[in-house]
Amino acid sequence: MHNEPLLGTGGLIFMGLYLFSLIGIGLAGRLARKDNTLSDFYLAGRGMGVFVLLLTLYATQYSGNTMIGFAGKAYRGGYQSLVMVVFMSSIIGAYLIYAPKLFRLSKKHGFITTGDFIHHRFKNTALTIIIVLLSIVALGNYILTNLKAIGYIVVAATGGKIGFAQGIIILSLIMVIYETLGGMRSVAWTDVIQGVILLLGVILIFIVIQIEYGGMVTSADIIKSNNPKFFIPPDWTEKRLWLSTIGLAFFGISVYPHAIQRIYAAKDESTLKRSLQIMVFMPLVTTMFMVVVGWVGLAQFPALDRQGSEQITIMMLQDISTKIPAMGIMIVLFLSAAVAAIMSTVDSALLAISSMVTKDLWGRLQPDKTQEELIRLGKIISWLVMGMAVFLAIELPQTIWRLMEIKLELLCQIAPAIFLGLHIKRLRSTAVLAGVITGALTAIIIILHPVLPARPWGIHAGMWGLIANVSVLGMCQFRFQNN
Repeated sequence: MHNEPLLGTGGLIFMGLYLFSLIGIGLAGRLARKDNTLSDFYLAGRGMGVFVLLLTLYATQYSGNTMIGFAGKAYRGGYQSLVMVVFMSSIIGAYLIYAPKLFRLSKKHGFITTGDFIHHRFKNTALTIIIVLLSIVALGNYILTNLKAIGYIVVAATGGKIGFAQGIIILSLIMVIYETLGGMRSVAWTDVIQGVILLLGVILIFIVIQIEYGGMVTSADIIKSNNPKFFIPPDWTEKRLWLSTIGLAFFGISVYPHAIQRIYAAKDESTLKRSLQIMVFMPLVTTMFMVVVGWVGLAQFPALDRQGSEQITIMMLQDISTKIPAMGIMIVLFLSAAVAAIMSTVDSALLAISSMVTKDLWGRLQPDKTQEELIRLGKIISWLVMGMAVFLAIELPQTIWRLMEIKLELLCQIAPAIFLGLHIKRLRSTAVLAGVITGALTAIIIILHPVLPARPWGIHAGMWGLIANVSVLGMCQFRFQNN
């Protein structure tokens, strides 16, 4: 890997100005607030139109995992990583199943968090707390994956002059400042800018890599010659893993607490549906493009270890910059896109954690607290969570992709409470609670067990947990109905 910085002085100045302008947007969001309420701070007053809602959903959905993790996974998995396109497309299908009905309920009852819906629907405090805690742990993990990605990018951009840990700390400070200044309004406004930059960056790097390295056909010939194993048809274990991965996305990513908050924040139901209809096409120009980047990287830089493959996108950018100095502008745009993607995801997850701790945990223990007091507490929580996440991101050795999988293993266990809770009126809270506990414990045992494989029989721990979850829920529901 080259040691030269990807960005020259001009590029670093542009990147610095862009990053610090986000604090200005945070300040603008604070000045634009209509009142000092939880709804205004955490949902931007429930007034997002199609353009803002689409871009904030897009910027939140596609993160550092897209720019760094997806390419690395494609490098390690070869053509079979095409499943990631279906993986991301399935999420929109899940939204269309439950989001419109959840939106109508949120308008009627004033939901702020996922926990608000769970408590309203089931009237079970234990169930609400468990689902909120699972969400917080999963979102904390989500922040880790993206902070790791941002560390790699800063090191490459500066040629190591700013270290991995220093890069994470600096950008984390910027994020937590503008997030606590203006809440969801600031986050959504920055997402608009970040979403546009992300889309342009992905498209440009796809085009440049196709031109510079001969495209997909040339890369396929090289891979087939050097690594024929990547063209062996998948066996049944790998096919089960494909289906398991799709299930993980469908039931895990679709119930992201920060995505649910965006559902609540839509101006009206028509706005929500139109935004989701456009989102259906985004995996083709985002996930697919980054998968191709990973394939081309496999052909050009073979035999990288797992950690090295996580940085394949950056390695190719460094290689291109030495061959074609005029491509500096494209590299600046791509790195801005990567940083934008990461920041738009981290700030959203941070805001969601803040709202759940504040409203679903502390707010239920201290019902006499005013909304102003809860907002102040939420801002303190944001700083504490970010500090802990920065420390763990620097210290933990796991790859970005594996951390993302662990997050989804836990979030899957929340899905039955939302999907079934919205559509089955007679569903009992005790049955859902028993299912969630069983599913979460099953997934955690498989993840942590020193002997069991991470994916028994080619199926993720989270999907085994979900099977146990729904099975126990069904048995308990049947028993209650027959007593």
